[in-house]
Parts: sequence; C-alpha cells; structure tokens
Amino acid sequence: MDIQPQELLQQLFSSAVAAAQPRGHLAEYLPGDTRQKAVVIGAGKAAASMAAELDAIWKGELSGLVVTRYDHGAPCERIEIIEAAHPVPDDAGERVGRRMLELVSGLGEDDLVICLLSGGGSSLLSLPAPGLTLSDKQAINKALLKSGAAIDEMNCVRKHLSAIKGGRLAAATYPARLIALGISDVPGDEPTVIASGPTVADPTTSAQALSILDRYGIEVGEHVRHWLQSPESETVKPGDERLSRAEFHMIATPQDALDAAAELARAHGITPLVLGDGIEGESREVAKVHAAIARQIRKCGQPIPAPA
Repeated sequence: MDIQPQELLQQLFSSAVAAAQPRGHLAEYLPGDTRQKAVVIGAGKAAASMAAELDAIWKGELSGLVVTRYDHGAPCERIEIIEAAHPVPDDAGERVGRRMLELVSGLGEDDLVICLLSGGGSSLLSLPAPGLTLSDKQAINKALLKSGAAIDEMNCVRKHLSAIKGGRLAAATYPARLIALGISDVPGDEPTVIASGPTVADPTTSAQALSILDRYGIEVGEHVRHWLQSPESETVKPGDERLSRAEFHMIATPQDALDAAAELARAHGITPLVLGDGIEGESREVAKVHAAIARQIRKCGQPIPAPA
C-alpha cells in the first residue's frame, strides 16, 4: 500500500462525501434554458449547499427560500437561507413552512418552481396540519425517534400530521411547473421518504399512520387521533391532477458515495467490500458487525482477502 492507513481512510471518507454533494450533479437535471425566471424552495441538511450551487449556475431571475439545519448554512446571493432545528422540529421550521406555502400559492402555468430536497427535510418543514400544534408534532417526533421505528414508518406518521408533506407542497404549486431535485440519505432512495415526500404522491394512508403509533405504544391526544381518522388527513395520492406538472430527479444517492470510496480504494490496491446502502439500525450495533467482518478478513481472509 502506497499510503498510510489513516490518510487513506480520510481520503475514502472525503471522496464519499464529495459524491453526495450537489456540485457537479445538479446542473444536468435543470431545464435547458436557465435564463428564465424561477422560484426556489427546499428543505434538508444539504438544502443550503444545493441552493448555493443553483444560485451559481442559474442565469435568469432567481428568488425564494430554503431551510436547513442550524449551522448548515451556505453563502447564497439570491435565495434566502433559513436555519431550523433537526431532528426535533422548532418554531423556525413551522414559520418557514408557512412562508413556503404562501410563496408558491397562486402561481400560474407559465411559472417555474425548483424544489431542493435532502435528508432532514421532514423535521425542518414542520408545518402542522389544521387543528394540530407544533407541540403535538414535537412530542410525537421525539416518541418516534425513541421507539426504534424505521424511517419510512416515521415519515408515514409525519406526512399525515403535516400541512406541507406527502405531496401537499406540490399540490400548492399547481398549475406551475415543478422540478424537484433530491439527495437521498435513505435505503431504497424512495422520493416518498426523502423529506417525507412533499412533492410526490404518497401511497400510505392515515390508517397506517394510526397503526404505527399504536404498534409502538405512542400515546397521542384525542384531537390528533380524531384528525387521523378524518378524510382530510389523507395525503395527495397517485393520479392526482395537481401532480401532473411535477417531476422528481435524484441527483445523488448513498450508492454513489459507496462507489466513489470503492473506486479510490481500488486505485490504492485495496479490495473494497461494499456491504450496500440498505443497512440501517442502531449505529453501535451495526458497527459491531462491521468490526466482526474486519476481524474475519484479518484472521481467515474471508469473505475477501486482505488488504481490504
């Protein structure tokens, strides 16, 4: 090996992170004519860096706002960057969610909206459904985080308690053209899961959300249960006309990051063992499995020989 192990690990990490950044990936999914006027919205831990990249390459008039996690902002001249709490939402996320809906409501067929989404958008866009409060959402979110529920289960509940998730943001932009660009941080890269799918149809139901709460023994107020039993709580479903002018493009995924790190490892004569992007769970337990594999490689050369 022509490099020290610690330096190699740092380079592998950096290459993986670079592959998941918007720079160099975002431009190819934009309209051919970037000289037109566009309204920008978005949410996620990478939303500010996505907005900065868009601001740098878009030639036409640009305005709007995105929300990111505290201390995750980026310099941006034409798009307002707002910071809010993650993973438990706060009132900053509620305020920006309301502003975002107001910004896109009333647009016409000739208008263009670009939506930038990444992991973390679920808590950063925390506008409660009618009759619910931010306190309701905070309490349920904390309980879900402690329960061990999978990310898709948590997002199912979040969507049905929200005024903006589960396709509702796209419905609000109609009849404007909507281009949503996503960076995935979830197994399967499902657009319905990233930021709780504010711009795509949602196949889950309010009944499923109630079932998840009951399965994990999460107690909710009677008004929350009443809302989830109401037809009004249903999200925007496949085939809804309000989604007919919305499109979604994935610009970076966890697999992209794995591939980048693996390619660099091979360049240094190291055999990579890619375990896939579908691993999830308590990080301390997952780390034990990784360590056991490393020991088996060193001891027996299985499942691949060293250097690995």
